[in-house]
Amino acid sequence: MKRIIGVRFKRLGKIYFFDPKWLEVAKGDKVIVDTAQGEEIAEVVVPNRMIDDEKVVEPLKKVLRLASQRDLKHAEECRNKEKEALELCNQKIKEHKLEMTLTDVEYKFDNSKILFYFTADGRVDFRDLVKDLASIYKTRIELRQIGVRDEVKRIGGNGVCGRELCCCSFLSDFETVSIKMAKEQNISLNPSKISGNCGRLMCCLKYEQEVYEEKLQRLPNVGAIVDTPDGKGEVDGVETLKEVVKVKIKDGDIFKIKRFEVKDITVIKDVAREQSDSEEKQYQKELNELENLEKEDSKIKNSK
Repeated sequence: MKRIIGVRFKRLGKIYFFDPKWLEVAKGDKVIVDTAQGEEIAEVVVPNRMIDDEKVVEPLKKVLRLASQRDLKHAEECRNKEKEALELCNQKIKEHKLEMTLTDVEYKFDNSKILFYFTADGRVDFRDLVKDLASIYKTRIELRQIGVRDEVKRIGGNGVCGRELCCCSFLSDFETVSIKMAKEQNISLNPSKISGNCGRLMCCLKYEQEVYEEKLQRLPNVGAIVDTPDGKGEVDGVETLKEVVKVKIKDGDIFKIKRFEVKDITVIKDVAREQSDSEEKQYQKELNELENLEKEDSKIKNSK
């Protein structure tokens, strides 16, 4: 068994595990930890606990100490310096006429490096900018390009639902989202309806996807021929979450639409799920653009 604690370096960042040695810490405590980048201050989110050795990813870095008042004061000074560096870097970007948008600045706790986060449509030659910044701050300078999702996460805001953005309130990482999810959940394929503040597909499309996939496996596709208590008919629509099927049944010279629970019908002949409809065709160009943007963001994330 191994003794560990879990910490976050940012409010909604990933949780990293460290060896606390003899220290007893509580949730919310600030600690100084040893990382590959040097000393960092972090907040405890998982207090002392024992876990199996095979679950530990070695080597496990050490917790150096509980943060003192001096450490907390230094961390606050770093936050203030970040605001000043943001303004100065924006001025330098204008001077060098670079097509990039600075979104955030991060001072390393030990002052060994300053990170500048930015967004841009393509590659940017910022070598002269780095030289300028290095001559001013006399430390290592790193410019890191991020995707629009990371930009919005850092800036914050409210979603179309009226609540604080998921990425700013509880999401620690971005999961893959696709147009297929919107189709399977019968959501309008209008890009303006399924895009978030970042202009990409809304992360919340992922939340119920597993439930939809599980229920869709038990439901016939639209156009399938089924046997019902009222006779044979053709599936006209499905209510996925209720597991209800709408069936078009011939009654003399007319057709009637009747609702049945999936357990009350038998599929005689299923058909392939429809791949397109008039609404999808209308928005197909914009949908393709959205998917291309998703792929570009993935490339940026993987290149870090």
